[in-house]
Amino acid sequence: MIRRADAGDIPALHELVESAYRGDTAKRGWTHEADLLGGQRTDHAMLGEIIGDPAQRILLAEQGGALTGCVQLSAKGDGIFYLGLLSVAPAAQAAGLGKRLLQAAETEASRAGGHAIEMTVIRQRPELIAYYQRRGYVLTSEARPFPYGDPRFGHPTRDDLDFVVLVKAL
Repeated sequence: MIRRADAGDIPALHELVESAYRGDTAKRGWTHEADLLGGQRTDHAMLGEIIGDPAQRILLAEQGGALTGCVQLSAKGDGIFYLGLLSVAPAAQAAGLGKRLLQAAETEASRAGGHAIEMTVIRQRPELIAYYQRRGYVLTSEARPFPYGDPRFGHPTRDDLDFVVLVKAL
């Protein structure tokens, strides 16, 4: 089941995102950033801001009453949506849930009048970039800086991180 998150989901949502991206738990899956970044991926306040903003939403996937995945969708204007926070619990990875969450976000954006989705991925994660390319996202020539010095986004283990931008027409 995929549904929209509300404020009551924040503790479980935070736990899911952290387990998918950071620390030893994340290393059980293939999509983690644990070798590139330490510290937090997000916090309760940031998740609350997303959920409380009418231009944004987080879709949740549940199985057997447990939260197993999520994806963030944010309206940027002019029919463009930003997709982020795609997270699948490490034990549930490689079973198609990420693909289903992407499809749900794309459907939601299209229903809301969107004609394109963009996302950013850390350049040093080629396997993840390839995953999105297999799902129709196109790598652009645009790069965006990593927010060094802002511990809300983690503690980089290297000084050459930046983001590439991928786009998919809906």
